[in-house]
Amino acid sequence: MAIVRKPRGPLDDRLRRRIDRAPSPVLATALPWASVILFSLAPFAPLVASAPVMPPFALMVLLAWRMYRPGLLPVWAGAPLGALDDLFSGQPFGSAIMLWSAAMILLEYVDTRMRWRGFAADWALAAGLTATALLLGALIANMTGGASPLAVIGPQILLVLALHPAVIWLVALLDRLRLIPIRELDK
Repeated sequence: MAIVRKPRGPLDDRLRRRIDRAPSPVLATALPWASVILFSLAPFAPLVASAPVMPPFALMVLLAWRMYRPGLLPVWAGAPLGALDDLFSGQPFGSAIMLWSAAMILLEYVDTRMRWRGFAADWALAAGLTATALLLGALIANMTGGASPLAVIGPQILLVLALHPAVIWLVALLDRLRLIPIRELDK
């Protein structure tokens, strides 16, 4: 007796290709770190302005990763990523290390106290943390020899408020890319 097999369709082929696949461990681990480092290079963008208008994209991406996938980046990730941002941003060395570490510790504290938050609460928390980091960063820069009024960072704070949903969307897109099944599982 002959066994008759049904022809496979495109849906069967697509599902068959996804079985026994796992995300690349290197990509799954390195992509959040690499995305924050890439956005730390934003000060090198060819933007000419008379006042600081570019928001701290790297801090926004770090906070977005921490809020979107809470266990992915450890609490101590603020220190090395802040050190890299200090090297590229021109801030006094140590300011982003301190501010980013404090933001990560505060987010960990909020995660333990308020487990279920909505998008509006995350938006307000991220905007508050980023605005506080901008204000304290400007104060630190002024204490070390800078002479800029604090009102200059107003446009940055407004952009942080406006761009937070776009940053969350970008992190969600990167998370989907991070979890693409590309490696064959060992049997």
